[in-house]
Amino acid sequence: MTGSLFGVLGLWGLFAGTHTVLSSRGLRPRLVARLGEPTFLGLYSLVALASFVPLVWLYLETRHQGALLWALPLGTAGLWALYAGQAVAWTLVVAGLVNPSPATVGLPAERRPRDPRGVHRLTRHPLFMGLGLAGLLHLPANGFATDVAFWAGFPLFAWLGCAHQDARKALEQPGYAEWIRATPFLPFTGSGTLRGLRELRPSVLAAGLVLTITLRLLHAPLFR
Repeated sequence: MTGSLFGVLGLWGLFAGTHTVLSSRGLRPRLVARLGEPTFLGLYSLVALASFVPLVWLYLETRHQGALLWALPLGTAGLWALYAGQAVAWTLVVAGLVNPSPATVGLPAERRPRDPRGVHRLTRHPLFMGLGLAGLLHLPANGFATDVAFWAGFPLFAWLGCAHQDARKALEQPGYAEWIRATPFLPFTGSGTLRGLRELRPSVLAAGLVLTITLRLLHAPLFR
């Protein structure tokens, strides 16, 4: 039981650590200069998969193990509140994929948006913040130690990873410091939230809802 917990924590640490080191200001430019941007991005992705796939595999083999840290009586209303939150989280993910930000790796300079619109009025990192929110919303219903270690890693990685990216790009990428000042870090904390919600395309909202329902329908046969 303890070994499984430390395995999940260790693989999260490996995943986050390699991400941070490979994208650091000291190492990334040297690797890009030696390998080229496409090769570096391929290597970056392979290293991420090499730690994240075993992390997910280990968790699926050891979920609901370890000490029970909490068992919240959610009830029907509580579960539906979590489902609604998941719809918000996955809509952020979809919107982030459809509308890349200036921080998107490999995005050509001419395609980088200059003024925030839609989802970027909600958060400057919709993809990762959506994944972080999805992980956070799993915590109330999953109180065993391995569950907490796995799902808490998503919001923690989103927060630390996005902060690291902001700090690096503010120094390296022209105009990114202005983008930071114009957009909120955490979702729904900026003054333009209502305007951003109105600017979301109906197709994005529909896709986020369909994705949420699909994941919910697959949840029982895959994870129980």
